[in-house]
Amino acid sequence: MKYIILIGDGMADFPVDDLQGKTPLQAADTPNMDYLAAYGELIQTKTIPQDFAPGSDVAGLSIMGYDPAASYTGRAPLEAASFGLRLRSHEVAFRCNMVNVDFTCQEGFTGSMRDFTAGHISSTEAHKLINDLNLHLGNSSIQFYPGVSYRHLLVWANGPEKANCTPPHDIIGQNIDKYLPRGKGWGNIIKLMKASRKILETNPINQRRIKQGKPVANSIWLW
Repeated sequence: MKYIILIGDGMADFPVDDLQGKTPLQAADTPNMDYLAAYGELIQTKTIPQDFAPGSDVAGLSIMGYDPAASYTGRAPLEAASFGLRLRSHEVAFRCNMVNVDFTCQEGFTGSMRDFTAGHISSTEAHKLINDLNLHLGNSSIQFYPGVSYRHLLVWANGPEKANCTPPHDIIGQNIDKYLPRGKGWGNIIKLMKASRKILETNPINQRRIKQGKPVANSIWLW
């Protein structure tokens, strides 16, 4: 028997004022979903094991039949697999978002997370920025890999393994200070993120985006 699994990841969304306080899902016309709900079999299942942070990565593993407690080591290794990369035992993978931070000062690394997508920057622009980061920050231990739009990957040989990182989409409009990586090796992660700011802000692509009134990718966010 063949199965089709449809995962409505994030489909619930948030209430929208223009929809009279309803979520997009509540306001949507969903005749096929309504039919399935009326004539199908409905059950509830817990896809996030105890003590795991709720997220599509953990839930996806559960839904596909994997035990997250045995197989989950973070979202970035899954991203690496989608890139066709095989991580070696001494390599640590990080998700690498192009973000727009409203920095409060010229130096340092403090401010609020304005946009975790950098204005949904195009892949063409982002690839050039990633290549620039590789040119200035990449070495035998650190390598950036371009992905799609704002979503990229950093592979770090003998990098920090136990750092506690926060997804940037969880802190929109909030001060980044209390959400910076913590734990073993956190200082090196922040140092790399801070170094990316100086490189990205002066890149011609971002200078062009400023003239076009678009959000700039003025930093990376590692998690």
